[in-house]
Amino acid sequence: MRHKVFEALSDIWVMTQRDVRRYLRLPQLLLTNIILNVVLLILFNYVFGGAIQTGGVAYIQYFLPGFLAQSVVFGSTQTSVGISEDLSKGLIDRFRSLPMTRIAFLSGRVVSDALRYLILIIIMIGVGYAAGFRFESGFGPAIAGVWLIVLFGIALTWVGVFIGISVKDVETAQVAGFVWVFPLVFASSLYVPIETMPSWLQVFAEINPVTPMVDTIRGLSWGTDISSSLWKILAWDAGIILITLPLALRKYRLLTQ
Repeated sequence: MRHKVFEALSDIWVMTQRDVRRYLRLPQLLLTNIILNVVLLILFNYVFGGAIQTGGVAYIQYFLPGFLAQSVVFGSTQTSVGISEDLSKGLIDRFRSLPMTRIAFLSGRVVSDALRYLILIIIMIGVGYAAGFRFESGFGPAIAGVWLIVLFGIALTWVGVFIGISVKDVETAQVAGFVWVFPLVFASSLYVPIETMPSWLQVFAEINPVTPMVDTIRGLSWGTDISSSLWKILAWDAGIILITLPLALRKYRLLTQ
């Protein structure tokens, strides 16, 4: 049993290296994503920041924690496109002929995307600091916040994996990926306080997993209590992974039979 576990971990590491090398050979894949997020951060802060009331808190201080969560939410759509692209190129047929555990292909993609999220988050925090954002509680909560966002990204990446192996082509994967992330991002506490929304939309915003994720990061950056939002986002992370990971593996198993 232990031998099989080590073999699986070794296969996952090989597939992770494969995806990381892809970013090294095609750096524009990561650079364009970073540039897009930097532009969006600057635009939202300086264009909308003066018009949105956040209870006396500087908008960058209110907005950046949510923007970090948004980065991994939208980043999961790239997973769907990447998985679908690999399938359309017949890569699965090559892997099927190798003595490789089935979970390695999917898990390697998830691990490499987690590394991508980590790089993006660190850069966004750096840009935010230049615009006036601060983790007022110190270094420890900042590190905890970064890893919580990465964990959230891993959970959503498994959703992206499932979508990527369920659709027929890359274009459909791209559209399907954005269909579910837009309601999560915009109907949450990310951009504006939930209290400003219509009552019927507040109900969805309260149960939306992005809301406790954003509230937790804000609490860590402001030094306020996060006990309520923290358990909610950890429960969401566990629930999403426990549901989508088996579904993705089952779908992948059917493709490789």
